[in-house]
Order: sequence, then structure tokens, then C-alpha cells
Amino acid sequence: MSDLLEDDDLSSALKKCPEWEYEKNAINRTFEFEEFMDGIDFVNSVADISDEAQHHPDIRISYTKVTLKLTTHDAGGVTDADVELAQRIDNLVD
Repeated sequence: MSDLLEDDDLSSALKKCPEWEYEKNAINRTFEFEEFMDGIDFVNSVADISDEAQHHPDIRISYTKVTLKLTTHDAGGVTDADVELAQRIDNLVD
């Protein structure tokens, strides 16, 4: 299990993935796509890298918007594993 990031470490880590916002012991980002199926293709890609990392986000799909929430439940908040997965997800779209 990864260690929970302290406030200073979390602030520094989020500079690596500035589109993500910290809220309620998790980091979140909403992605918007042109078409519904673009979002579904994105979710499938997220599923592949999440499964490879053995760290799975909460996913909400709302037509052309996909919201991802990353947290390490066992640690009770955000860890390096969440930040690393956020960066990998950002690489899919940025």
C-alpha cells in the first residue's frame, strides 16, 4: 500500500497533473469529447492502463463528459499511485 500524501507533497504532485483537482480525499478530472463513442473509447483506454497499474478510478459517464475520480481507498486518500495514474491518463488526451 502507498503512503498518503501530505498537503505539501500533494500540492507538488498536482503540479505534474494540473488539470486534476483535489476534493474530498480524491483527485478528479472531467474530460469532454465531441461524440459519446469518443468518451467510451477513452474509458476503454483508461480501463486498460488502470488494470495494468492495478489501480482503478471511479468513472462517471454523462453523454460526452467523462469524470474520473482517483483515490487509494486503503490509505484513505491520495497517494503516489493516484498521481502516477492521473499522469498516465493525461497522456491519453494531452
